[in-house]
Amino acid sequence: MGRAHWHTVLPTDASGIFGALLLVGVGAAVLGILLYPFQVRAVRVLEGYWDRWPATAGLAGVLMEVQRRRRQALSERADAAVRGGTNARRVAADAYRRMASGAPEDVLLPTALGNALRAGELSAGERYGLTTLSSWPRILMQTSDRLSEALRSARTALDASVNLCWSLLASGVLAAVALYDEPTVRWAPLAAFLLASVAYKGAVTAAQAYAGLMHVVYDLHRFDLLDALHHPLPDAEEEAETFWRVSQLLEGRPDPGLPYNHARSSAPDHTDGSADA
Repeated sequence: MGRAHWHTVLPTDASGIFGALLLVGVGAAVLGILLYPFQVRAVRVLEGYWDRWPATAGLAGVLMEVQRRRRQALSERADAAVRGGTNARRVAADAYRRMASGAPEDVLLPTALGNALRAGELSAGERYGLTTLSSWPRILMQTSDRLSEALRSARTALDASVNLCWSLLASGVLAAVALYDEPTVRWAPLAAFLLASVAYKGAVTAAQAYAGLMHVVYDLHRFDLLDALHHPLPDAEEEAETFWRVSQLLEGRPDPGLPYNHARSSAPDHTDGSADA
């Protein structure tokens, strides 16, 4: 088999170039529409949920060990730097920040993206006694407009970065197959894979921002969740116990005996003079 001659199929006039660009644009739009129902799956694959597949379970174990060693290295760096001067304390603070943006060591996933999202999924509500995975769909409905917009923006950035990463990976594979006998353009698949890694890094950054906003939701709206469920607001000593009972209820456990308060605090107050007007 001889070398391919790609220059013979590339358009040379303006109308041909415009038609090729239009075809690529339409194809990309159609592909995006067809793949949209699989958006969640596309994110979860990059998160590293691979242990359920025999072909990737071994790789998942290897990468989890890599993530664990990275976390241990950060911990050692923080412990060593905290006893130093101003610059060393800055290094320690950065190490602590990076550890906080990832999952705890006992629940690590194989990828940085998975650990960034898991940091929010397993700690945002748990700080107050709520199970995040069961309470998140309910508390999300109580967020303010500004916070909802920030969440949508972070999630859109995450999904866009993941889609771009998959597109560049697919382009790299196709380019490697199509150009394997073209030594002068073998940089094309390498460039696609490099750009895919940049897109993946962008997805990790967006995931960290989204996980941070999940924490903000619980900081600001955990009591709105109680109000929406018609449960009385607890005092400081009862808060953790109350939210634990709410989590039990949301997870379908037996009735934890939570009292109801149907006189919701968010209800309009008509006791002033305006009600008699």
